Amino acid sequence: MADDGAMGVHVALLRSINVGKANRISMHDLRAVFEDLGCTDVRTYIQSGNVVFGAPAREVQGLAGRVEKALAAAHGIEVPVILRTGDELRAVTAANPFPRAELAARHVVFLRDAPQGPDPLAALDPASHAPLEMALVGRELHLMAPEGMARVKLTNAKMDRAFGTATTTRNGRTVSKVIAML
Repeated sequence: MADDGAMGVHVALLRSINVGKANRISMHDLRAVFEDLGCTDVRTYIQSGNVVFGAPAREVQGLAGRVEKALAAAHGIEVPVILRTGDELRAVTAANPFPRAELAARHVVFLRDAPQGPDPLAALDPASHAPLEMALVGRELHLMAPEGMARVKLTNAKMDRAFGTATTTRNGRTVSKVIAML
């Protein structure tokens, strides 16, 4: 087991940052929130809430909630924050059930916690979203959208209800770029 004081690389995925006119924050201010909470080597990728940072394992416990509170207090932004270690993010790509799909067609829905219920995927009625394909692997829902995501009717609220936890989605290119930052 790793020492709780050992420094590790982590990723925070914030939902709905800088989408339209809501939840606007500069990447400088977002990095400052993480730095103020003791994170190191804080870097962001694009404007949509992808943060790579260093922190000891013991400091990551409860960090998502502290980031959410800090964003609300300092910037009036209320969004879910989902954390993964660098190794967990790499494992997401390794577990991709659609490895032959073009990167542009692949998407990952990250769940904050393990999915709830006996068959949470059934609540999304995968067949009704064809040709979209879905596969739940641990705390990630892998999507293969050969026609893109523009017409897919999987909202955050619907996925949150289906899985009983907060979710956020990233396309395959973003996941690859964030992994490269690790």
